[in-house]
This record gives sequence, structure tokens and C-alpha cells, in this order.
Amino acid sequence: MARRYLVHGVAAILAAFAALVIIRLHSASGASTVAEGGAEGHRLAEAWCKACHLIDIKTAGTAHTAPDFAAIANQPTTTELSLKVFFATNHHSMPNLILSADQADALVRYILSLKGK
Repeated sequence: MARRYLVHGVAAILAAFAALVIIRLHSASGASTVAEGGAEGHRLAEAWCKACHLIDIKTAGTAHTAPDFAAIANQPTTTELSLKVFFATNHHSMPNLILSADQADALVRYILSLKGK
């Protein structure tokens, strides 16, 4: 009888462990959290930034009035904090953006996703 409970207990623990591994692999592949943040950030960049900045890797390096997002992402001083501070301050050469915290986070995630590209 005790052995039966032990076997069921071990089986339950193994099933829970397998479920955690599957969930972790799903998140590690970037399936939900990263993809959603990147997609939202890209959508915001297309709506607000595309008129002046090149926002996609495929067009990076071509002539445009403002630095492309890949160049911004690859500057040594570009960090999550530096981008958030930049978005929160006024700039004479850029329109004043009024972003919610979620919008700023999504735009920062998108720009930082271009680092190294």
C-alpha cells in the first residue's frame, strides 16, 4: 500500500517536472513574451518613428534623416534605461512622444532586439 502511494507520488512529481520543462522551453524559444513585445514595439515604431527613422534591419544603413534603429541599438551606450530616459525627455530635433510605460517598454524591447544585427 505504501509502495503504491510512493509510485503515484513519484509519477506526479515527474509529470509536474515535465510540464515545467515544456513551459520553460516554450518561453525560451521566445514564443510568447518576446514575440509579443517585439511585435508591439515594431507596430509602434511603424506608426510613430518610420517617417524619420529606418526601423527594420533590411533597410538599415540606407540614407535617411535620422539614425536607423539598428545603429541606435548597437551604440555602446544604448541600454534599456538609456532608451527609457531618452523617450521621457524633450528633444529639439524630434517630436515629443507621450508614451505609456507599456508602450515605452515595447519600443525599447524592439530597439534592443536589433542589437548585433
